[in-house]
Amino acid sequence: MTSNPLSAILGEAQEPGSTTAGWKAVATLYHAYFTGLILTVASRTDGEAAGEWIFRTFRRQHHDKFLASFEKLGLDDLPHAVAAAQYHYLSNSVGGVEVEYMYEADHKAWVHFCHPRWMYDGTALCGVPLQVSHGFLRGWYGHNGVSLGNPRLGFVCTSQDMTAQYGLAGYFREFDRDLAPDERLQFAPSELAPPFDPAAAPELDSAAWPPERLHKANRNYAMDYIKTALPELVAVLGPGEAAALGNLAGQLIGRQFYRQCQELTAVHGDGAVDFARFMAAMAAAQDDGQECAGNDLEATVRVTGWRLMRGRDDLHPAVFEAWNGLWQGCLAVHNRFLALEVLRRRDYGDDAFEWRIRQVG
Repeated sequence: MTSNPLSAILGEAQEPGSTTAGWKAVATLYHAYFTGLILTVASRTDGEAAGEWIFRTFRRQHHDKFLASFEKLGLDDLPHAVAAAQYHYLSNSVGGVEVEYMYEADHKAWVHFCHPRWMYDGTALCGVPLQVSHGFLRGWYGHNGVSLGNPRLGFVCTSQDMTAQYGLAGYFREFDRDLAPDERLQFAPSELAPPFDPAAAPELDSAAWPPERLHKANRNYAMDYIKTALPELVAVLGPGEAAALGNLAGQLIGRQFYRQCQELTAVHGDGAVDFARFMAAMAAAQDDGQECAGNDLEATVRVTGWRLMRGRDDLHPAVFEAWNGLWQGCLAVHNRFLALEVLRRRDYGDDAFEWRIRQVG
């Protein structure tokens, strides 16, 4: 039995071309892109750089999301250790992540992220260094007490994925004294998480979270990682290396996942205009305005929004250069005799992104 009661809803087959299928295509592509970025950075720089980038990504995510979601999830009146654990159970479940929650006491509550891990999909887990795990634990889990204004709240990690234990697990605990900064995250690998009882786990209000909202939240969950990860990659590696590695990861992921996304968007054919329609469908599934025109040999697609980076006004052009690799990779599978040219860019002050797809050779 799955530990995530929402996964059955999110795992249901979607009618190709439907709104929810489009959301699933976006979630699939960005989920894979985040995993691909982790592997690319770790394998082509080093574990320390990958860990620092993940730390910055998750600390930014924490500041943007943690407290803002407390009231939405109905956690305001709970003891801090319990509220923190329930937050991670509920918010990650909405993202389609297999996770368990176990209450032990008002001052101690567990979370367990089960295998297979969402963050390290498929065989990716074999290529992720331990520094990545430490990075997001420091960036998010070790900062819960600070954000809640509770200097006694810390997180004790009892299991990590890369060490061949039982997933990522640990407990939030309110200690009997204030914690020093280096005590907010602790490790106790000899401790074992208690059994999970689905009947004792918190549940989202089904009236407030109907299937359509869950599918959209699942899309947003994957998009938010890229929204944070790409700017932080530029901050850690510098624009040149971040653009190169981000684009490379995008190209590889686009190649690997294009057919799956194409099927979900129900856009077929191998002409230039067919790919323009695919890009427009993916833009529409991200709530961006779009239009396309052309024929089999040459076409254009115009996208008037960039919801992915909404609220990020300080973006370096390297972010677009990295992200654009996804569409270059998708086109390489769609038709290798077509090229993707960038004509206009919102991040340069234009009113839209505009690409031309044309035959070459």
